[in-house]
Amino acid sequence: MVRVQNLTRADAQAAVRNPLAFIAARWTPDPRTVRRAALAALVMSVIIVVTGGAVRLTGSGLGCPTWPKCTDDSLTNTREMGLHGAIEFGNRMLTYVLCAAVGWAIIAARSTKPYRRGLTRLGWAQFWIVMSNAVLGGIVVLVGLNPYTVAAHFVASSALIAVAAVMWQRTREGDATPRPLVGRAIQQLVWFLVAASVLLILAGTVVTGAGPHAGDSSEVARMPVDWETVTKLHAVLAWIVVTLTFALWFVLKAVDAPKSPLDRTRDLFLVLLAQGVIGYVQYFTDLPEVLVGLHMLGSALVWIAVLRVLLALRERPETSVPDLPAQPYDATSASIAGPR
Repeated sequence: MVRVQNLTRADAQAAVRNPLAFIAARWTPDPRTVRRAALAALVMSVIIVVTGGAVRLTGSGLGCPTWPKCTDDSLTNTREMGLHGAIEFGNRMLTYVLCAAVGWAIIAARSTKPYRRGLTRLGWAQFWIVMSNAVLGGIVVLVGLNPYTVAAHFVASSALIAVAAVMWQRTREGDATPRPLVGRAIQQLVWFLVAASVLLILAGTVVTGAGPHAGDSSEVARMPVDWETVTKLHAVLAWIVVTLTFALWFVLKAVDAPKSPLDRTRDLFLVLLAQGVIGYVQYFTDLPEVLVGLHMLGSALVWIAVLRVLLALRERPETSVPDLPAQPYDATSASIAGPR
């Protein structure tokens, strides 16, 4: 049975002034709870991307024609607005679920003992991205689904996923100085992979902005670029990411790298393979809504997998460890060329 302490007047005043500090002083979550809270925030950041895509793919982008209210006279959708209004308003309500998940992650991080400032800051970074993106989503509605604002909305969601993924990883690590597990050449290769993945995501937003799924049944402006050309560019970037991933896996095997980078690279390759199949099938079947939605989910999963590869290149133990006299993967070329 959990014993509930009686709150004094001073306790109540302290809770009002600084509720997070008040909770942290009375609750210490176990590491598993902190990890689950961070994972919940990450999962919700992916779900909000998928449901946002469902809003666009069902033509419900202007189901609530204004913001922050659903109509000029109603905060919520009405029966007369039909299914589109329900879908758009439902997606808006999911933002509150996302806020709750991020709030839980912040509280869990803040209550960790000893206090981890970096982990708490990652939680607050998610909160401010969510708030900014909510405002940006309102602007998207007010400007009639302008494709550039829609693209910015998705990019902000990708930034949220990135911060959430980093926080989830940090919950499973200590706060000691990171120690690289691979040499500089491999680190640079992974940064090229990250940069190519960012370009792939940006090109995908242009494909969306120029494509046929405008997000509403009315006439919505599209980006003035040739859709076929930008789609082919998107495919080229995808192949570059796949090639870099395969090259990374080959080099990691050649230098007998630790298991974690190898496993994360393998996971990325499998996600890319599935995403590529979906992408080509949707292209040759005239972009059916279900496949486009799956492709948006795949985009989020690819981005998470890329970030996990990057984060797997180093380890952060619970406490500082003395520097080793030599790193096993500093001389990458020597490891490949000569016998051991």
